[in-house]
Amino acid sequence: MSLIILKIGGSVITKKDSLSRPRKDEIDRISKEIASFATDRDVSDKLVLVHGAGSFGHPQALRYNLDEKFDVKGVYEIHSSVKELNSMVLDSLNNAGVSALPVHPLSSFILENGNIAGFSPETVNVMLKRGAVPVFHGDVVMDIIKGASVLSGDRIAPYLATLLGASRIGAGSNVDGVLDESGTVIKKITPTGFVDMKKHISGSSSTDVTGGMLGKVSEFIELSRVGISSRIFNASKKGMVSKFLYGEDVGTLIADK
Repeated sequence: MSLIILKIGGSVITKKDSLSRPRKDEIDRISKEIASFATDRDVSDKLVLVHGAGSFGHPQALRYNLDEKFDVKGVYEIHSSVKELNSMVLDSLNNAGVSALPVHPLSSFILENGNIAGFSPETVNVMLKRGAVPVFHGDVVMDIIKGASVLSGDRIAPYLATLLGASRIGAGSNVDGVLDESGTVIKKITPTGFVDMKKHISGSSSTDVTGGMLGKVSEFIELSRVGISSRIFNASKKGMVSKFLYGEDVGTLIADK
């Protein structure tokens, strides 16, 4: 058995420049593409899904600025918002035929000064063993030093890839891949090449507390250093999620060499 981790960006499933507005048609389309893979009897791969919070988490996180001051009400409002989106994703997946279950980071991770300090994989391992698809999401998480901090899906996905020994990891964004200064998709990025091209990779044009595209690439570069390759591709285009899941060459490959 091999494990695939798929991260779907908040920009794909929500309208990020609005407040708490889902793209329900996109959520349903992606759920159907995942279902076609997850229910394929010829496929033995297990799947873990992580989705971003988009307009359901970032505006509230910026409003409360938990890095500056701990606020229980802020933690509650941020988590309530992202949990609402997660419920929509779970409903869509299960309606499409995927046996999906939620894993809320607020109650499963612990941070220390913004860095992941602990997570117990036992629950996820039981879900996978029983044929379920665990679904994580960007969330606010208790922090030993700060009280609470935002933990993005872009950080959860590579962490889980290392912890669970994933064979493949993909990040579905709303662009065709990582773009260079001329707007052309970069087919491959290595740690060495990243040093030179880093200045040409932008963050995010919309409200985002997690670093946008540059944050994604930075996380996956570190993952490549331990031998796990990843792909950033356009999940907004029909069929691309399916192509990634079935191992096709999509978007930008990030690998150690």
